[in-house]
Parts: sequence; C-alpha cells; structure tokens
Amino acid sequence: MSAALQMMAFSLALLSALFLLLATCTDCWMVNADDSLEVSHKCRGLWRECVTNMQDGVRTCDQYDSILADHPVKIVVTRSLLITADLLAGLALVTLLLGLDCIKFLKEDPCVKLKMCYGAGVILGFGSILGLVGCVWYAVDVYVERATLVSYNIFLGVHYDFGWSCWLGMAGSTGCFMASILLTCCLY
Repeated sequence: MSAALQMMAFSLALLSALFLLLATCTDCWMVNADDSLEVSHKCRGLWRECVTNMQDGVRTCDQYDSILADHPVKIVVTRSLLITADLLAGLALVTLLLGLDCIKFLKEDPCVKLKMCYGAGVILGFGSILGLVGCVWYAVDVYVERATLVSYNIFLGVHYDFGWSCWLGMAGSTGCFMASILLTCCLY
C-alpha cells in the first residue's frame, strides 16, 4: 500500500512539476479576448510577447528588453515565484525519488526513507503554494487591469484574458499541492 501511494504521489508530482516548468517557460499568460474579428492572435508571457497572424500562421515574438529592466510588478513577482516553485519542485522530486521504497538507496533504513518522503512532501507543499500565489497574482492583476479599463470606458482596441500558460501554472501548482498532501498526510 505504501509503495503504491509513493508511486502515485511521485507520478503526480512529476507531471505537476512539468506543468509548472512549462508554464514558466511558455509565453501565453495573457491572450487577447476581443469580440471582433481578429486577424492576429496576441499572447503576452513572462519573457516575451508573441503575435500570430491568423491568415498565414506566421508567428513573431518580441523578447522583453532585459531581465533586469523595469518591468511591471506582476511580471517580476510571477517570474520570481514560479522560478522558486520550479526549483523547490525539482528538489522535492530528487528527495522523493531517493526516498521511494523501490529505490535501493538506504534500503536498510526504512525510517530514513520515510522521513525523506515526508520532507519531499513538505518541500513540494511550499513550492506549490509559491506557484499558486504567483499564478493567482498574475491572474488577479490581469482582471483588475481589464476591470479598470472597463470602468473608465476606455477601449484600447484589445483587451486581454487569462492565457493557457496561466491555467497550466495553476494546474501544476494544484497537482503539486495534492502530491504534497499524499506524502505528508496519507503516507503515515
């Protein structure tokens, strides 16, 4: 029972960590949500902004000037939180991998292996909270920006909605949190 639970938690943590990493690297955190007929599809990410022409499928991306340049707070905070969440999820995966019953590392001391699994669950929990805070921070800021423009009757031609990268980050963070619960609460 314990080995099956460990493998299920490891599989969920691995998939969720991949989702978090993809969300950090991809560039569609905000997507244009205009109701009129669009000739282009615009996405804004943490690292660049891309425009895809809907007629011929040509995609062009503009990288942001520099990592150290002045950026909006939502980008800086989301970048730092997601990078930290990615690093913690990676550390938790390595710790969990060494703590699995099917791995021969420290086979003679099952108490230490159990503590390693528990520690991996705690690290994964911290990483998932940071990732979720980063994704929700970004999503709330996008919503507030859009609501502010609507309340002042300002129409700039394009307004943005949450992109698939934001949803992928939320799914990855939630999966890491569920794996953390499995490792910390259900394993004992």
